[in-house]
Amino acid sequence: MRVGIHFEPKYNFSLRHSRYEKILQHNKIDVIRFCSSDPDFMLKLKSFDAIVWYVGLADVSKQPAYDILPVIEKQLKIPCFPSSNIIWSFDNKLKQFFQMKAANFPIIQSWIVYEEKEALRLANEIKLPVVFKLGGGAGSSNVILIKSRKQLLQLTRKMFKRGIAINTFSKTFELSKHLLKIQRYLVTTRMKLFKRKDIRYRYLIKNWSIQRNYLFLQKYMPNNGFDTRVTTIGNRVFAFRRINRPNDFRSSGSGNIDYNSKAIDIRCVKKALEISEYFGFETMSYDFLYDDKNNPVFCEYSYGYNDEAIYKCSGYWDENLNFVNGNYWPQYLHLKDLLNLSILKQPESL
Repeated sequence: MRVGIHFEPKYNFSLRHSRYEKILQHNKIDVIRFCSSDPDFMLKLKSFDAIVWYVGLADVSKQPAYDILPVIEKQLKIPCFPSSNIIWSFDNKLKQFFQMKAANFPIIQSWIVYEEKEALRLANEIKLPVVFKLGGGAGSSNVILIKSRKQLLQLTRKMFKRGIAINTFSKTFELSKHLLKIQRYLVTTRMKLFKRKDIRYRYLIKNWSIQRNYLFLQKYMPNNGFDTRVTTIGNRVFAFRRINRPNDFRSSGSGNIDYNSKAIDIRCVKKALEISEYFGFETMSYDFLYDDKNNPVFCEYSYGYNDEAIYKCSGYWDENLNFVNGNYWPQYLHLKDLLNLSILKQPESL
């Protein structure tokens, strides 16, 4: 068996990547690093029995994956993780809403409008406060609570004129600690580039896509001091609660995590299993909140989750809702399912 792990040039082989590699090496499975820009890329592809191709949030990471992964799966018939099935909606909350709404799953009420005249009408009439979102972004970036009609109309007009670049709310509406960290990192990156030091590939090229020509609003869900992050990997379910930032309605990216499995609402676990099974998602993370009747509803979902947070869980629920104790790296479970190897072993240290 031969497994390929994709990475881009000058992108330091990340800890996330290396965990896949170490697991394969520990189990004496041949593993090869490869890049889509390699001169012999297609020849290498055909020699693999399976491929791991992590897709990140940066445009430079998403573009080759969206272009190539469906070809690898459908024409070369090589199994991939992630599959094109789960990256179709990755970092695109518009796709996520329509996908779940069509299947009648409990996603928070949202309004998505693609025409400026109708968007302005909605902005003038919708009940405030309301949550404004861009289609992409993680860690609560590009998500703000709108309390002012003037601000909502300003954002709406901007979305149908110049548009808004991902992660630029700090310049016009809100300066968060998270975005300050990003700005400091970019300054450090420029200094490294000036000194001709290696830096991560995704920071060499700025995101080029601009969010425009749509308005995406979501119902504000008050009285939620946390969300429940539920992650399915195959028929296993990991869950923890993320506490909101101080004086903020957002929990994603807060870093304040409650891993107590007994505090988890089992309804969220059941619903996550149901959704992943329905769509055939080999893995997915759902962010659940509660509506005004205390029913769990989720606001978005993503296959790209923090691997260390999953490992820190005390175990997982199986398809029969039995709790299985233990700490598991998601990379280990991804590979176990991808390669269909029940005997795959997880190294003691990763």
